[in-house]
Amino acid sequence: MKLTTLLFISILSILTSCNGHTSNPKKNADQFKDPFVKGDTVKELGNNIMLIYQDKKNNYWFGSWVDGLYRYDGKTILHFTTKDGLLSNRIDDIKEDKYGNIYFNNSGEIVKFDGQNFITVSPTSNSDSEWKLEPDDLWFKSYQDSGFVYRYDGKYLHRLKFPETKEGNDYFAKFPNVNYSPYDVYNIYKDSKGNVWFGTASLGVCLYNGITFTWLSEKELEFDVETAFGIRSIIEDSNGKFWFSNSLHRFNVYGQDSTTNYLKEKGIGSLDGKKDGDLVAIISMEKDNNNLWMATYNKGVSRYNGQQITHYPVKYNGKDITVFSIYKDNNGELWLGTHENGAYKFNGKAFEKFKPY
Repeated sequence: MKLTTLLFISILSILTSCNGHTSNPKKNADQFKDPFVKGDTVKELGNNIMLIYQDKKNNYWFGSWVDGLYRYDGKTILHFTTKDGLLSNRIDDIKEDKYGNIYFNNSGEIVKFDGQNFITVSPTSNSDSEWKLEPDDLWFKSYQDSGFVYRYDGKYLHRLKFPETKEGNDYFAKFPNVNYSPYDVYNIYKDSKGNVWFGTASLGVCLYNGITFTWLSEKELEFDVETAFGIRSIIEDSNGKFWFSNSLHRFNVYGQDSTTNYLKEKGIGSLDGKKDGDLVAIISMEKDNNNLWMATYNKGVSRYNGQQITHYPVKYNGKDITVFSIYKDNNGELWLGTHENGAYKFNGKAFEKFKPY
């Protein structure tokens, strides 16, 4: 089956701005060693920990939607908030460039930490000709209800809009008063070939290979459109097959340039292993060797080893908790970000609440 493929034709860029420029990235990375970093020393993480990231220096960063940022170096936890230079106390993404500089999606604005200060990286004007695919680019979601994405090329931050699609136009025609964009991006994933995938609010998945935009709709994904869940998670497994927010199907995607095809294959069905079990939407996925880990909103985490499913409840005081993300660190250890119960870590048998001391 051939996907609907939209060939985006670049137009001449008419404006560039130095606002997105950050000078001497290597120097900024070295400044990270400065011992006089702002932030308050705390004994524990807050309850709302949505994201976890471990940088090249093995520091852990914990992003919250309400409490800002935490950095843990194995000994000390530093807490950063708006009083330390963040634009807000909501962190939606954490990325790192090849020089070791750390970037945060801070309520839709991109902020860089140079070891001493949080520096806002301002976007250039909307320049659709800057849709490109370079190996060192960093991609960020824009703020909710905007339908934009950011591409940071190391000098400039480009605010990019998806080319219009028939499905997008049909959606706006059907819901003219909708208060969000169906192009809103929930998830950005770079595959083994360097292509970038975008999981959207209502239009399914978009694959960008540097030349074309290929869309796989929620209908083609057999995703439950009525849940309004969107595509929250994308992953390529060890066999090169793709999974999109549920375990019902996996996809073999092949082709290049202007032609991309897919073969829909049977997945693993319901995560409880029962033939007639409930199909649970997957909010975040991670892979560990040949294992595929699937985190659900409030039904724990499941591991699929290619043959069988193992379920791991995630609880606090005997009650199931809500999970937002799963992350594998530099040592291969698995972490969970949760809405109300801090960070959890896998001990080899179960996920337990992380306690640094």
